[in-house]
Amino acid sequence: MTESHPLVTIETIVLIGIGGFAGSNLRYFVGTVLPGLQGTVLVNALGSFVLGFLLYEAMHLGVLSGETKVAAATGFLSSFTTYSTFAVETMLTPEWAVANVLASYALGFGGVLIARRAVATFERREDRW
Repeated sequence: MTESHPLVTIETIVLIGIGGFAGSNLRYFVGTVLPGLQGTVLVNALGSFVLGFLLYEAMHLGVLSGETKVAAATGFLSSFTTYSTFAVETMLTPEWAVANVLASYALGFGGVLIARRAVATFERREDRW
C-alpha cells in the first residue's frame, strides 16, 4: 500500500482521534486531582518531556513508527497539553503571573533536556546489543 492510499489517511485520522481522546481525558483527570496553575504546569512540563522524547527518538533511534508518533504528538499531546489555559490562568492570577511563566518555561525546557538524555541512554544501550 502506498502513502496516498485512502486507508492510510483514514488510519491516520483514527489514530489522531484515539490519541486526542486519551490525551483530553488524562488532562481532565489531572485537572480534577490538581486544579488550577499546578495542574497546567504539570501537564505542560510532562508534554514537553514526551514531545522532546519523540523528537530525539526520531533523530537518533527511529524505532517508533510514524503512526505512533502521529498518534502521540498530534493526537495525545495536543489534547493533553494546553497553551491557552496557561495563558488565561497567567492573566487571571497576576500575583503568580511571573512565577507561572518562569516555572512553565523552565520545566518545559527542562523536560526536553531530560528527554534528550533519556534517548541518549537508550542509544548507548542499543549500541551494546
